[in-house]
Amino acid sequence: MRDVVSVEPVTGGLAAVAGIATRRDAPSVFVKAFADAPDDGVFAAEAEGLKALRELGGVATPDVIRADRDLLVLSVLGPRPPSESFWEQFAHELARLHLSTVHPHFGWHSDNWLGRRRQINTWGEDGFAFFAEHRLLRWLGEPRVEAALDAGDRVALERLCRRLPELLPDRPACLTHGDLWTQNVLATPDGRPALIDPAVSYTWAEVDLAHVWSTSPPPEAQRFFAVYAELTSLDAGWPARMPIVQLRQHLAVLAQFDDDWGAADHIRATLAPFRTPG
Repeated sequence: MRDVVSVEPVTGGLAAVAGIATRRDAPSVFVKAFADAPDDGVFAAEAEGLKALRELGGVATPDVIRADRDLLVLSVLGPRPPSESFWEQFAHELARLHLSTVHPHFGWHSDNWLGRRRQINTWGEDGFAFFAEHRLLRWLGEPRVEAALDAGDRVALERLCRRLPELLPDRPACLTHGDLWTQNVLATPDGRPALIDPAVSYTWAEVDLAHVWSTSPPPEAQRFFAVYAELTSLDAGWPARMPIVQLRQHLAVLAQFDDDWGAADHIRATLAPFRTPG
């Protein structure tokens, strides 16, 4: 691209730097880079995730224009409209993604990235073991996690992991976005829900649901949860499970950022019942 005339920085992301590049002879594009990339394949993995969501799950994603070691260039999406109908449509889109991509195994054919940290996707047949090993206990060796959690917290997390079959329903794996906080829900030019910044894998659908539930969805999103629950036949007890499922994301945030936005407090609150044997 030799016709870029300006780049306007955009905010909202936490791991990379990004901007909108205005071009003289073509539509503007979204550009993303790392000041210090954690791996040469980060953007290739992200591009693959966008393609998987679109082709396997029918979810709208931006077009990938370039994805190499240094740069990710995408078509520009717009902000989501502040309407209940948008979130109802998103409930249908996410339910279709989860229901149409059921898979016999948990994982992905390669590791990818959750922010600046590697997401381990080694294949497994047991969802509880996969979630415990690769989505929870995996974070215990991270320096920021080691500093924030005491020995009692770590023992409590291990105890919770052993009890996962009692605490969560036995669900099949399906294709998940993997980093579905509300900032990653945007809109196509015609107003359809679209997703960015995936960390895809085949795992429990509630990994995505918990992330939307736990990241301050706007008031107009409340209908989303009722519609999604109806479409996927979720039992009435699903909200009580969200803190346990969201532990994975809180641990990832704690591992990566000095300001953890309350993640350590959420972790300790969820682990409190498991600090003593029971």
